[in-house]
Amino acid sequence: MADSPLLNVRSLSRVFGTQHAVNDVSFSINKGEVLGFLGPNGAGKSTTMKMLSGNLAPSYGEITINGYDLLSEPKQAKSHIGYLPETPPLYKELTVAEFLYFCAQINQIPSSNRKKAINIAIDRCGLNDVAQRLIGHLSKGFQQRVGIAQAIIHSPAVVILDEPTSGLDPIQIKEIRHLIRDIATEHSVILSTHILPEVQTLCDRVQIINQGKLIFSDSLSGLSQHMQASSLLVTLKAPPTRVQLYTLEGVSSVETLSPTQFKLHYHPENNPTELLLEQAVSRQWQLMELTPIQHSLEDVFMNIIQQENSAMEQS
Repeated sequence: MADSPLLNVRSLSRVFGTQHAVNDVSFSINKGEVLGFLGPNGAGKSTTMKMLSGNLAPSYGEITINGYDLLSEPKQAKSHIGYLPETPPLYKELTVAEFLYFCAQINQIPSSNRKKAINIAIDRCGLNDVAQRLIGHLSKGFQQRVGIAQAIIHSPAVVILDEPTSGLDPIQIKEIRHLIRDIATEHSVILSTHILPEVQTLCDRVQIINQGKLIFSDSLSGLSQHMQASSLLVTLKAPPTRVQLYTLEGVSSVETLSPTQFKLHYHPENNPTELLLEQAVSRQWQLMELTPIQHSLEDVFMNIIQQENSAMEQS
């Protein structure tokens, strides 16, 4: 990792009228990291991406990219940013090679280095076979690759990708994810997405934004801690009453799924499995099934959002 972050964001806010689309967001990212930026629709993800890429001025806050302040030194800072919006900014009447030559020009790559930069971008993005084809004649997956190629052609420090696999088929998604991981070996990548499995596949760290506020920031392993099993699916041929199950030490709540099947919820640090097994044997409950239920990433995501919304309603 680099000694200092390639991107540093402090107290970033954007106000539209009286509405805080983004409210006091701070984070940083180092070289080689893929940062997943999650949130429900309307949470402030795209507004944040637009500010980070220099396409929208923040109302308050600071953005530093590779040591350059985006507000006071915009030209220098933007030269270290690669940006792929949700809809790639492509000139579909140009060939892939022509478009990337244009991108090399506007990114002020010296003429002596342009051909090399274009060839590297084409090769890294798997565009060799379509380099002379019109962009408008390519599949959406290849157009997305062209969009990523324009974002990395000038070898920026930070690459910002907004929903890069949106609308792609499963094969295209797999190919784009592999490409993103490859890009992260030389750049920092910020990935805005609503596809939760993408986070588990690609990201080193995860941030969740809701109603303009950053409500969760942790490593992927930290997120995995939230996914630890904290429920048991239990089937008993001769079950006790629901109250008896609830009084087992560690059990926080009981759901009755059928007359013989229950879901027991507990706190991860107080697992009642051993006690349940002892009681089932000694009291002859005739245990038929005992299965830990692991939370999915979707469950964790929704729990974090719901907890934050409840806290905001109570405040």
